[in-house]
Amino acid sequence: MKCPYCGFEESKVIDSRPTDEGERIRRRRECLKCAKRFTTYEVIETVPIVVIKKDKSRQTFDRNKLLNGLLRACEKRPVSIDTLERVVDEIETMLQNSLDREVPSSLIGTYAMEKLKNIDEVAYVRFASVYRQFKDLNTFMDELNKLVKNRS
Repeated sequence: MKCPYCGFEESKVIDSRPTDEGERIRRRRECLKCAKRFTTYEVIETVPIVVIKKDKSRQTFDRNKLLNGLLRACEKRPVSIDTLERVVDEIETMLQNSLDREVPSSLIGTYAMEKLKNIDEVAYVRFASVYRQFKDLNTFMDELNKLVKNRS
């Protein structure tokens, strides 16, 4: 593993432990040249998931894009980053466990909305307004009315 400080190519592992329910391994390393410590994560390599966008273009699933969308929806809301990372992990696991290697972006958006609805209703409405591209106030109000109706 290349040292991020001096670029030396050899390091020793000081500590290893599983994270994310055994999905990753966190390793503390020490550079054999400059003796500085750094952390690396080891992840199981999987077959990439290809997302089919609305315009029919395709791109590899990027968990950071999903996390950033959720972060924007939860801005100034009492939702922790850990909760959002767990949601992204759950969605990614659902996608990996499906037999489809190509999934429409609408499916990912639907999964995200389902998760947000149970976490924070305001964040859910924010995400839905962007995801569903509400055209006018009536569409927005329809979604709010569904949310209120489902709550009671």
